[in-house]
Amino acid sequence: MSLRLIQGGRGETEAGAKPGLLVVGASEIVTMAGGLRRGDAQDDVAALHLDGAGPATDGGLVIASWEGRIVLAGRRAEVDRAIAAGGYPAERFEPLDADGATVTPGLVDPHTHLLFAGAREEELVLRQRGADYLEILAAGGGILSTVEATREASSQALEAHGRRWLAEMLGHGTTTIEAKSGYGLDLATELRLLETAHRLGAAGPVDVLPTWLGAHAVPREFRTRPDGTEAYVKHLLDEQLPGIAAQGRARFADVFCEDGVFSADQSRRVLTAAAAYGLAPRLHADELAPSGGAELAAEIGALSADHLGAISDAGVDALAEAAATDRPVVATLLPATTWFLLHEHGAPARRLIERDIPVALGTDFNPGTSPTPSLPFVMTVACLELGMTPSEALAAVTINAAFAVGLGEEIGAIEPGRVADLVIWRVPTHRQIPYWPAADLVRAVVKSGRIVHERP
Repeated sequence: MSLRLIQGGRGETEAGAKPGLLVVGASEIVTMAGGLRRGDAQDDVAALHLDGAGPATDGGLVIASWEGRIVLAGRRAEVDRAIAAGGYPAERFEPLDADGATVTPGLVDPHTHLLFAGAREEELVLRQRGADYLEILAAGGGILSTVEATREASSQALEAHGRRWLAEMLGHGTTTIEAKSGYGLDLATELRLLETAHRLGAAGPVDVLPTWLGAHAVPREFRTRPDGTEAYVKHLLDEQLPGIAAQGRARFADVFCEDGVFSADQSRRVLTAAAAYGLAPRLHADELAPSGGAELAAEIGALSADHLGAISDAGVDALAEAAATDRPVVATLLPATTWFLLHEHGAPARRLIERDIPVALGTDFNPGTSPTPSLPFVMTVACLELGMTPSEALAAVTINAAFAVGLGEEIGAIEPGRVADLVIWRVPTHRQIPYWPAADLVRAVVKSGRIVHERP
């Protein structure tokens, strides 16, 4: 692993705070150095190990950051020499003792529906009795019931809700999330959701990247029309999208491309129009049936194609072709969703990895089909249900997830120059993170070089 020092910058960050952080005494540092993972490389986490030399000999493994950016990771003696050579004042580094633990990059959740009102616990019983997702939606439940509750909720209530669940996510090691709108389905509520997501991200400590998902479902007021879906697509293009673009909060646009929701052609029209406004495309693709979503994602150069529980052979081929270019589409799998929906089969993770397609994992946090804020739990499900290894799963929630949200050069790895987002885990190896399902394994979280969560 080649290392370089960050030069320059010696000022204070905030009153009384030290601009440097020194994480000391780690037994393993998972760097994820080297960029996007695909194929066999998805199982390579580029970890640094003690190799028998522990804290008693040279202080163990150390990570140094300065003003929110990684300076160096390595053995204590090596990092101390680098700090001195770079002119960093050693007394300006705050120590954080990892005490023999594993340190990883901060986790990145590339697919959440953070903001909503209400809950849908009754749907679990309906599914147990045989109702499927689209049947519940057609009967006015599912997304539509959440839309009704969300439209009625105040912005203050939505913000408080978001703050609560961001705190939960932080406690599970998540430092950056993508957050979709899509529970308004009218311009006023969609704008409120995006503005609230922006405010939460600005307040921190978790970074929140807003996505416009106006094309999440056809709202009730359009469903009574004979051409309801097409009329709503026209509304998205003519009314919602210009307003969303003018507000300037959304980074991405997404569409639920699925049989019975929006076709591939309708999805293409919405995402192409959104891209003209500068919103990078994402896609709910092939969740319940082959819909052409993966093929569309490859065609338009989407950052990610998400779900893929029912991806076709042609869809796999299209993503594999994209993966061989300089603009790969990340396959973002959401195994907690298929598990919670009682589906017998999830996305074909092993097949995707074998075709050299980069795979990420997300929670799909939402009130109806994946009410979990925990990426470590998602890692467990990915290992047990999709056949991913613990190392592949960790790459999927760090470096690959960072690329899925367009920040692959900034976050998701512990390399010089990157943002110093770190998690210290109460386990000696990263392979134990998914091994203890639902356990509270996070000892501390560092965001941009600051300790933002610490276990008492």
